[in-house]
Amino acid sequence: MLGKSFSAGRIRVPLNELDLALRSSPAAAGLVTVVGQLTEGDLVDRVAARETARASWAGIWAALDAALSVAGVVDADWAPAFTEGVRRSGLLTRAGVEAATVAVAQFSAVLAECTASSALFAAADTTQSSWELAELAGRCAGDAHALDDGRLASSLMLRAAAAASGVPAPVSAEERRNLWARLGVTTDLLSSSVLSWYLRPPGPDPWSEMMRVRAGLKLVTHLSLYELRGAAKDKHLSVPGTHVFACENPQILQAAARTEVPVPLICFAGNPSVAALTTLRRLIDGGVTVHYHGDFDWPGVAITARLLTIGAKPWRMSADDYSNAVTTRPPDMVLPLTGTPAPTPWEPALADVMSRRNIAIHEETVLPTLLNDLRLHVTWSGESATRT
Repeated sequence: MLGKSFSAGRIRVPLNELDLALRSSPAAAGLVTVVGQLTEGDLVDRVAARETARASWAGIWAALDAALSVAGVVDADWAPAFTEGVRRSGLLTRAGVEAATVAVAQFSAVLAECTASSALFAAADTTQSSWELAELAGRCAGDAHALDDGRLASSLMLRAAAAASGVPAPVSAEERRNLWARLGVTTDLLSSSVLSWYLRPPGPDPWSEMMRVRAGLKLVTHLSLYELRGAAKDKHLSVPGTHVFACENPQILQAAARTEVPVPLICFAGNPSVAALTTLRRLIDGGVTVHYHGDFDWPGVAITARLLTIGAKPWRMSADDYSNAVTTRPPDMVLPLTGTPAPTPWEPALADVMSRRNIAIHEETVLPTLLNDLRLHVTWSGESATRT
């Protein structure tokens, strides 16, 4: 075929000559085509493919940086850890160039939208509940499911929120819901709720009357976000000028209900849901003073700081209250503080003494004191009710 004689053994043939010979042969096809037919597959220029892939991924990482820049957070302290974490995790590389390109574009649009309303990313004082998850996805990504659990754009957003919050990337459904809530995004109108006891809205409407009846029947009420945005929308949740107490742990509200203390109490059950934050804002905007007590541990005081930023008042959350609780706790109840220390801007001395004593005090430990405060509030004047 080449017009040459070859001896036995390994030989070298110039590829261009072989290609020309094949094109002139009955095969009438070049070397690449013939080898592909013989091997039942296409030949790949590996060097060119590597260069193409390298260029594609360089573009994706540049787009990720650009997303942070467009949103105005590229210089945030958490931004380098976020981008490096995405690279190390293999989240995008496992998905491939095409899927990663789409996800980063969706992430960029969602991040830019969230920075407009979220205190987590922007300079706003507090995060308002602005979006339902599917609504946000449809608006920014053109796909109502783009931010569903397991989708790449959702994972990127939650990783960014976690980095900005100083917490690990979320693993559980609850952690994901909490991070979306911090971004002002509602994942579920029904499961987002807040516990309430003896809440007596003053209005003449059916919903307010129903709540007063429930209070009279000594019933605990789960207020869902669906209800707050529906039947309770635009209603006063309590009489303006009055006081409502709030706690972190459901055991406190359960004890108040069990002992039938006739004082309004709401419970956030840990990290506040969108429904809890909505209730808090509605009360404060309606002229009600809300007194909040939480756990004396680092996550607990971080939650307290967030709620006080919104407008709540501290309820027995001083350095003296912590020291007294440490002193009077049962001798066998020694739980060390864990996690990253958090500031206590309402009383900086509290963070200092907590670091020094290194003992966590959960609300249940001071339950008798809290219940006594609620009982005394029945006869306190409005001035005395602000006692902390």
